[in-house]
Amino acid sequence: MTHDVTIRISEEEDRAHLVKWLMDPVVLNWFPLDNLPEVEDAARIWLSYKGQGASFTACIDGKPAGMAVLYLHHFKKLKHQSLFAIIVHPDFRGKGVGTKLFNWMKEQAKSKFGVELFHLEVYDGNPAYNLYKRLGFEEYGRQEDFLKEKDGKYRSKINMQMVL
Repeated sequence: MTHDVTIRISEEEDRAHLVKWLMDPVVLNWFPLDNLPEVEDAARIWLSYKGQGASFTACIDGKPAGMAVLYLHHFKKLKHQSLFAIIVHPDFRGKGVGTKLFNWMKEQAKSKFGVELFHLEVYDGNPAYNLYKRLGFEEYGRQEDFLKEKDGKYRSKINMQMVL
């Protein structure tokens, strides 16, 4: 399935897809966002990295199937590391799109931006935790009660990293 996946720098038109995917209640459950205005703001920030060539869109048959972003630092002492985010359209999950997008982003991070360390934040209970472990990420800390859900329950934030 992944042989027809192409990856390009994100375009402004991709914003609507990103907002729609993030508003999916299943997805929204694993992001620290709560409502449409917050999702729209997050999408604006995500797409702002396209100007640096650090927001990527995976397409199948010319249609967006997933997106990733490198949150690059402007300060010299921080340029060696980057937080990132990735999301895949529900129809393409488990079909290699996310892996291809991640590997592309990882290569771009190393070769184009000189990133040496990836880090991410995942919330306790997120099934993606196991994927990140399989990809080679290691847990380096937890922040208890980081996220407070609408029902009043708290979730811990798990910090993970990978040396590139």
